[in-house]
This record gives sequence, structure tokens and C-alpha cells, in this order.
Amino acid sequence: MNLEYFIVPAAAYLVGAIPFGYLIGRLHGIDIRKVGSGNIGATNVTRTVGKIQGKICFLLDFLKGALPVALVNSVFMQDTANLALAAGLAVILGHIFPIYLKFRGGKGVATAAGVALALAPYPLLCALLVWLVTFLTTRYVSLASIVAAAALPVAAALFFGLGLPTPFPLGASTLIFFTLIALLAILRHVSNIKRLLNGTESRFGGDGDKRGTQR
Repeated sequence: MNLEYFIVPAAAYLVGAIPFGYLIGRLHGIDIRKVGSGNIGATNVTRTVGKIQGKICFLLDFLKGALPVALVNSVFMQDTANLALAAGLAVILGHIFPIYLKFRGGKGVATAAGVALALAPYPLLCALLVWLVTFLTTRYVSLASIVAAAALPVAAALFFGLGLPTPFPLGASTLIFFTLIALLAILRHVSNIKRLLNGTESRFGGDGDKRGTQR
């Protein structure tokens, strides 16, 4: 196995582990882990620090997923697909289990979306549309994230099965990868699923807006 299969995932993990939500909170005198839901992602930043800061957090988490994978695609000429998938998985795991915060991170939705953009932008657009429709209908960020995560591998499989054109070729390994990260995203939302079933999950922008979070 080539050395880049060790170096690239390790570097991607360290990039993914950068806790932008935590850093943004600290810049405003807030330990994001001790307010709201305690999650370091964009939703909790939005609810506890501010809307602009939440958007900045989402963008940074998204870019740290997209850029490492895009860099792998542009730099490495051989076995790019598998190396890009390895980098994508590493950067998502870095966000979820950041070494800088004792492996207690976010739920990985924004970072996974960034990875998906670099690998399969058209299926990602389909998943984002599903997210938007679900969110606007229910105002639950968690539910929208769960449904969109499940929609991503389905959309990718449809593009692959129907032979629809995509900027980057879709293979079986990519479909397996999307299925894996979808399952990971859903597992990270188990507590949200329980609250949704119990009717205690907070709607974004509602009266209970300060209590829950997803990303």
C-alpha cells in the first residue's frame, strides 16, 4: 500500500478535527460545550451565539469536508477514488471525534455534505432539496438532517443505476461510502430521534429554540 494511504487520511482527520464551532464560541466568550445542547456544530452556535456566527460555523465545517477531498482529486492521479473516499471518511471522523476536544465533537452533517459535494455534487443537491423541504415543513433541523442523510445514498444509487451524467464517476465503493456515512449520521442523531418520538424535540425558531441542536 502506498504511503499516501496513511498520510492523506491522517492529514484529513486533523483538518476535520478543527472545532470551528468551539473556536467561534470562545471568540465570543462562550464555551459552546456548556451551553444549549453542548454540541459544537452550527445549529448550537446559531442558537447560543448568533445567526451570523452559526452561518460562518456551517460554512467552515462544510469547507473542511469539501476541500481535502477536492485536493486529493486534483493532486493524485492514480487510485484517486479510493484515496478520496479515505480522506472523506477521515475528515468526517475528525469532526465527530476531534482529538483537540478529547474526541467529543459534532454530528458531522455539514462536514459530510462538504465531502459529498467533492464526490457527487448532483446527488448532494438532491439530498439538500430533501433537507430543505423537510425543514420548511417541520422546522426540525434534526429530522431534516436525518432524512437528507438517508436520501443521499438513494440519490447516488439512482444516478449510478440510471447512468445519469455526473462530474465525477460514481462507483460501487462510492455508494457504499455514502451508505456508511448516512448510517453514521443517523446514529449520531439517536437522541434527537428519541425526542422526536416523544414530542420533545425543539423546532428551529420556535419557543424551545434554545434547547435542542443537531449539527
